Amino acid sequence: MPGRVLRHFVVHEPRLRWPVPADLPGKVDGRTVLDCQRRGKYLLIRFPDGIQIVHLGMSGSLRRVPAGAPLLKHDHAEWVFDDALFRLHDPRRFGAILWHDASDGPLEAHPLLSRLGLEPFDPAFTPQYLHARLRGKRVAIKQALLAGNIVVGAGNIYASEALFRARIDPRTAAGKVSLPRCAALVDAVKLTLEQALASGGSTLRDYVDATGQPGAYFTLHAAVYEKAGKPCPACGTAIRRIIQGQRATYFCPACQKR
Repeated sequence: MPGRVLRHFVVHEPRLRWPVPADLPGKVDGRTVLDCQRRGKYLLIRFPDGIQIVHLGMSGSLRRVPAGAPLLKHDHAEWVFDDALFRLHDPRRFGAILWHDASDGPLEAHPLLSRLGLEPFDPAFTPQYLHARLRGKRVAIKQALLAGNIVVGAGNIYASEALFRARIDPRTAAGKVSLPRCAALVDAVKLTLEQALASGGSTLRDYVDATGQPGAYFTLHAAVYEKAGKPCPACGTAIRRIIQGQRATYFCPACQKR
């Protein structure tokens, strides 16, 4: 998209997680895409007068399709360029397409982005940063990772895996995680995400990437996630499954200490 003129932005179904602004096509039609970025799970398509904020929901996809390709059920919006056509496909309609006008100030101040934590590969995501942000928190460390206001990207699967690598019990009060253990956890989060990226990610069964390929490979290599009752790869103890905040957590009761 960057450097190309968007000829038409077409909305077929505006009823997503939040309604697609009715005047959005008029703001972007005929404008040049300056760049495409990402913040957390939000895709950012920047135009001269503002930024489209796109979220794929749980299982949506933004894919390039051949010109003239028939519209599929759940294709809710499309970006039409001279030499390319992109469509947002979102069966659950949990995604979003919103607009941040340049006159509204810095994008970082947008309500959806202002409370996001650091990117996991940001150099500022250090043991000292994590330790300071966890100080005084009584919530379980697993929940603190999932909240997204300290670090983004450590979702349910990756949080379980990272805590296993760091040998931290997921039920441990976040404020009781020491600086040395924060160092281990920072390293574990980064390593877990690096391996997940390299292997295609992990997600819902019906998720596909921009090329139409499924992204469920990392779960095949997980050490503890969805391995309840199976032997821990480190010590052989049976992996346990518990529920935290309505989400499944998997851990080794022998290796992971409070």
